[in-house]
Amino acid sequence: MPKTQHTSPYAVAYAQSLLELANESNRAEPIAQELRAIREIVTGSETFRMYLADPGIGEQERGETMKRIFGSQASELVLHFLGVLNAHRRLGGLVEIADAYDDLLDQQLGKIEVDVTVAQKLSPEQLEQVRKSVSSALKKDAVIHQYVDDRIIGGLILRVQDQLIDASVKTQLDTLKKQMLAAAPR
Repeated sequence: MPKTQHTSPYAVAYAQSLLELANESNRAEPIAQELRAIREIVTGSETFRMYLADPGIGEQERGETMKRIFGSQASELVLHFLGVLNAHRRLGGLVEIADAYDDLLDQQLGKIEVDVTVAQKLSPEQLEQVRKSVSSALKKDAVIHQYVDDRIIGGLILRVQDQLIDASVKTQLDTLKKQMLAAAPR
């Protein structure tokens, strides 16, 4: 099912600062790619994720570990950013900050994330038609994430940020049933 994401204010603040710095050097998208790679490493290892958030590990030790792991792969800006997060004991929020950065970059580029839930997987052509329709309606470039849930019977459910548009057959049948029960003589 589609994810519901609530980003903390601190994650948005750090992501916004990094995006502003990346924009100054016209590197917003390459920095996003670096953050995605780092996020993948962090989410791929529960031990590493716990290490980043462990308050018992000193700033210097954690900083040396980050340089050892990412030093040859990350840009100077990202390495400096990781150092700032480390100094403020925010490395445990790295995944959330990377997610916030992606969201802010999408906004900057005029993109919007849309979750589409359907009863059966759509063909690439059908998915592209949905993307075009949603993009046209929202006047933004829709990035579609498809989810399959056969319980909706047919139709589709769209989630755009915190809005839900439910055009599923299941919901239509449930509504019809309620109307018929309400109109039935007692």
